Amino acid sequence: MQKTIRSLRAIFNLLTVVVMIFASSIMVAQDHETSHLKDFKIVVENTTNGVKMKSDKGTAWTDLSFNLHKNQPQAINAYGMTNLAHVASSENPNVADFLFIITKTNNGINLKGIKGTSWTDLSFSQVESGKQTIDQNGMQE
Repeated sequence: MQKTIRSLRAIFNLLTVVVMIFASSIMVAQDHETSHLKDFKIVVENTTNGVKMKSDKGTAWTDLSFNLHKNQPQAINAYGMTNLAHVASSENPNVADFLFIITKTNNGINLKGIKGTSWTDLSFSQVESGKQTIDQNGMQE
């Protein structure tokens, strides 16, 4: 009986160590994943006919506006509007290597982070100022 209890304690201790190692490796992977992201800062404005964006940091463009119908996705990267079939990595150290898809919805704007963001999905309604600032980590005030 005592051998069984000792064996169970040893197994429990071993499982505890394995869980702790696994949990710490996940936290390190998350830190590493967000630490390699390059900074960008974009103000997104939902307009009647589409979207306006103003880049404050991390892009080759400063102003970008385009017509966008509801539920029509548009890919955006550091060089402007793009096509998912022709996604290129940025070799320019002055721009961030990001890619997201913007879609107008009945409730506002939806963004899907594809590359270079710590977020995978952001949504916001028409805010009071009509603008929302985003960066590689999410929405900013």
